[in-house]
Amino acid sequence: DMLFFRLKFIFGPSAVPALDLVDQRSVTRVTSPSGRTAYQVLGSSGKLYTCYSSCHFCTCPAFGFTVLQKNESLLCKHILAVYLSQAMGACQELTVSEEQLTSTLLAEEEDEG
Repeated sequence: DMLFFRLKFIFGPSAVPALDLVDQRSVTRVTSPSGRTAYQVLGSSGKLYTCYSSCHFCTCPAFGFTVLQKNESLLCKHILAVYLSQAMGACQELTVSEEQLTSTLLAEEEDEG
């Protein structure tokens, strides 16, 4: 219980939804043979978001607005879910080819544009 309250104190409203995503096993670590890694998180809305823990970035609208534009939060629930899943060893694992990872990342970029 104390750990939960600490998470909620530090990360505010992102803590509970992030823990829900971890419980639902919504975080997948996508790795290519070269070692490139990205995380995909199936959001509560059913949309798939790509997260990069190495540079602390998520493709969801909340990250862009709340974290980058308004500077109101340190992270979104998807990034927090990635960090919690890593710490708990709860990530799904998916190995893809270099081409598949590139296609995934480019498709995400096109969705943004």
